[in-house]
Amino acid sequence: MANFLTRAPLSRRTFLRGAGVALALPWLEAMLPRAAYARGLLSAPAAPLRFAFLFAPNGKWMESWTPKAEGAGFPLSPTLEPLAPVRDRLLVLSGLAHKNAEALGDGPGDHARAAACFLTGAHPKKTEGADIQNGVSIDQQIAERIGGATRFRSLEVGCTPPLTSGNCDSGYSCAYSCNISWRSATTPQLKETDPRALFERLFGADDRLTPEQRARRLARRKSVLDAAREDAARLAVQLGATDRRKLDEYLTAVREIEQRLARAEADAAARPAPSIALPAAIPADHGEHARLLAELLALAFQADLTRVATHMFANDGDNRSYPQLGAPDGHHETSHHRDDPVKIERVEKIDRFHVEQLAWFLGRLAQIEEGDGTLLDHALIAYGSGISDGNAHNHDELPIVLAGGGNGTVQSARHLRFAPGTPLCNLWLELLDRAGARAASFGDSSGRLAGLGA
Repeated sequence: MANFLTRAPLSRRTFLRGAGVALALPWLEAMLPRAAYARGLLSAPAAPLRFAFLFAPNGKWMESWTPKAEGAGFPLSPTLEPLAPVRDRLLVLSGLAHKNAEALGDGPGDHARAAACFLTGAHPKKTEGADIQNGVSIDQQIAERIGGATRFRSLEVGCTPPLTSGNCDSGYSCAYSCNISWRSATTPQLKETDPRALFERLFGADDRLTPEQRARRLARRKSVLDAAREDAARLAVQLGATDRRKLDEYLTAVREIEQRLARAEADAAARPAPSIALPAAIPADHGEHARLLAELLALAFQADLTRVATHMFANDGDNRSYPQLGAPDGHHETSHHRDDPVKIERVEKIDRFHVEQLAWFLGRLAQIEEGDGTLLDHALIAYGSGISDGNAHNHDELPIVLAGGGNGTVQSARHLRFAPGTPLCNLWLELLDRAGARAASFGDSSGRLAGLGA
């Protein structure tokens, strides 16, 4: 025990290395300054705060989304029921709006504006050419402040391709409807859709390797854990029982991701060739695809590879069908329900499916212990759409959820209703404060969103 308490703390930037592998570690007690901590001279350092922004397209059926009561102890609505296991870390926010997603004289194009404005609060220039003009998104402003502390400044993922040209919505460039993260007014942060490529980027790339060496390792499909096994075994004997358990849980999660990717690749090989080229590791099942990407984001947070992420479940205006849910028509087509009860029921099923993906991600964060809490305690996760009712294409009364403890800065388990037309950018301004990037304004903000604090 004496050696355990007096040796130098393990660096937060320690990697498990092997042939072609640089595997980051999760937070461990061994990373604390042992001797001083044991004598009570130091307390455990605060866990870093993580931010994620999850986006679902085409609005919601708001009657099934909006809780019937406000304040604490509110009953979850039918659409939000999948969030019951994490309701103690949940804020449902009603009344928020994005004025700059409205036409403002530009005519049709609500889907493009909904996605482009969602995290920027800006009114995008109507063009299908190269002269796109939007704003810097909230995730990138946070990344500018805290991204330098991690290997990846930010991570952007999604289930549909990040197009950057062409006309996707009534004269608006595809760059608008296919991207929510914008590093500058003219440059979207393109999202990664291939889980295998993201996995290799996070866990399989040793920066000391040449491109040829990386290619040979990928060709062998050698497990990153097999490659780093000896290093992991050497580290384990230096750790206490709690840290060994955490390390084992983390490595098990990485292994399970590898196995799921392998199954996806095997399934892809057995399927008829698609009409367009798709990366082999994208699962045919949309839910598995979304969860694989979310799991990789959770592991990236756990290993402190990044503290900022975005996840688009689909591009706005997406017309994917969901026959497995009993919604065989395209999502966009179905969202224009015209009060048809059959279509409304199908929209409800799709809405709930998207919330189930959110619930899965939040539940995964809640399972991962870190310091004095969990990753969900040390995160702020915003979920929503840039359109309220998909049939009306309105941008007020937006469906917004904020989850996570925010390192003790959020009083959760409440449904808060704000005055109609309150800018969603007021929430983004609050999150900038919590990231240590305090600003006077953001987008069309009218002030900070009151009432979130613990």
